[in-house]
Amino acid sequence: MKILAIESSCDDTAVAITEERKVISSVIASQVDEHTLYGGVVPEIASRRHIENIGALYEKALADANCTINDIDAVAVTYAPGLIGSLLCGVGFAKGVAYAANLPIVPVHHLRSHIAANYIDTDLKPPFLALVISGGHSHIVYVKNYTEFEIIARTRDDAAGECFDKTARAMGLPYPGGVHMDKVATGDGTAYKLPKPKIENNDLDFSFSGLKTAVLNTIHNLSQKGEQVDVPLMCGCVRKTVCDVLLEHIELALEKTGCKTLALAGGVSANSEIRERFADFCDKKGVKLYRPPLSLCGDNAAMVGAQGYYEFLAGTRANLDLNARATLDIATLK
Repeated sequence: MKILAIESSCDDTAVAITEERKVISSVIASQVDEHTLYGGVVPEIASRRHIENIGALYEKALADANCTINDIDAVAVTYAPGLIGSLLCGVGFAKGVAYAANLPIVPVHHLRSHIAANYIDTDLKPPFLALVISGGHSHIVYVKNYTEFEIIARTRDDAAGECFDKTARAMGLPYPGGVHMDKVATGDGTAYKLPKPKIENNDLDFSFSGLKTAVLNTIHNLSQKGEQVDVPLMCGCVRKTVCDVLLEHIELALEKTGCKTLALAGGVSANSEIRERFADFCDKKGVKLYRPPLSLCGDNAAMVGAQGYYEFLAGTRANLDLNARATLDIATLK
């Protein structure tokens, strides 16, 4: 079956045509250059650009797939979580197309689709553990089957990507901070002493706000002495510390669950040190690791189509009164 998939949860407008776990076409309109002027995503601007871009992307995705809307069997759309205005643009467009073509609507959770990026052109099958790391989320998720999830751990404050972005911004790096931090990072990660925050009485949940604060304090203290932080070295320290924390928690989660398969997901899974060190770790532990290709780590519609396929098989449907949700639990959908 062919699915028309739509993604607009933040600042990337994306449309794809998928066939089960295969991508037939995938197009994305990025807003990075515009939001870089403001140091981060401006929700109002993001929503306006989605409205401007989505129609042309829809036509291009169909053309690239060499098909028409009459060849499509369902419309899958990200409806939560994300920026509410951005989500509404995609949901509204999806409902319009579905109504006009008399197609079923499949609502898709954004984090579920990030995990599903690992299904594309691979043999990955549940059950497995997934580490979802992005600008807004840091979750360890037990994927019981394609549409049943259990949250093993989550962040209590800042997400890993948020920590990257905010510390990078404090060092004067442009948006998106995490990407630029990864590019300039040098050293072995020991030049500056940084903490690895832990949650009392919980050895799996994450906390990255203390690390962010430590970096900001270090920059401030050096400034007070008339000194400047060595940006590449500090970037290396932040990257190593975040990776250390993620690895420590994943090792515990693998031991507790007995899982022997791990999937990385989300925008931060594109980080070079995280990809390399997790590959080494899993090789030593005898754990099979899945990592999305770099083109599927960020927001895209192909992953929405991949998850939408399994949601469709499970009977997940929405009516024309489907609304967007800014927050929504990946496991309970409440």
